[in-house]
Formats: sequence, C-alpha cells, structure tokens
Amino acid sequence: MISNYYFLNVIRFTLLVLVQVLVFNRLNFFGFINPMVYILFIYWYPIKENRSAFIALSFLLGLSIDFFSDTMALNAASTVTIAYLRPTIMRFVFGVNFEFQSFKLSNTTKAQQITFLALLIIVHHLVFFTLEVFSLENFLLVLKKTVSIGLATLVLCLLFGSLFSASKE
Repeated sequence: MISNYYFLNVIRFTLLVLVQVLVFNRLNFFGFINPMVYILFIYWYPIKENRSAFIALSFLLGLSIDFFSDTMALNAASTVTIAYLRPTIMRFVFGVNFEFQSFKLSNTTKAQQITFLALLIIVHHLVFFTLEVFSLENFLLVLKKTVSIGLATLVLCLLFGSLFSASKE
C-alpha cells in the first residue's frame, strides 16, 4: 500500500512536469496566457503527510519547471509559498474539519474543492507575477496576469481533475 502511494505521487509529479513543460509552456492564448497546471500536484498531495517533505517536493516541482522554462526560480518560490500556506488555506476553506484523521478532499463539496484550488492558484500567481514584474508601478499588469492566467489555469485544472479523478459511483 505504501509503495503504491509513493509510486502514484512520483507518476503525478513526473507527468505534471512533462505536461507543463512540453505542452502548456508552448501555448499562448491571446499572446500571453500560459496555464500552469502543475499546481495540481500540490492540490492532490495527501493532507496528513510529512510537511517538510511536502515543502521540499514542492520546491523540487517548481525548480524542475524553472529548469525547463528558464524562469529563474520564480516557480520554485511560488510553489514553496503555496505549499507553506496550504494548511492555512485549508483551514479557511474547510474549517477545522481537515485536521481530523478521516478527512479526505474527495469527501468535501465540489464548491469547497473549487474554492481551495482557486485560492491556491491565486496565491501562486500573485507571488509568481509579483516576482516576475518586481515593480509596484505595474500592479495592474500583475492583477491582469493573475486573473486571466488564473482563470485559464483553474479551468484546465478542473478539466484535468475531472478526467483523472476516481468516480464515487
């Protein structure tokens, strides 16, 4: 059971990096929208696992995307930020329910799942584009990119989530 769990996370990690680097980094909707679907790894990662290992894996995820995208550790900083803030975001969305041993993301409502994913994406994109632009003069550009790329990322992540999730039937 444990080896199956690790194998699944390694497969998710590898496939999300490959899909991001080989497909989504090459897309340019409207000239500037590149969805960042690799955030799904942080969304799908089990709740009750070692937090230090999770943050280290998030760093490796972001660094591997940075390596292939030539983005100077912007993805690594963004993924570490949302990995660190994930328990706070979960407490905001799910209340104290997520702290129980029996909590599973699949047992929550669809609205809570979408809210959780949307907040992860918003925080990730705000950190990423703030570091990319690195100027308060262009705050509207940061907001424009965060909203437009965030919406595209959310839609694609929901599509991927519906394709690869196990049905409850």
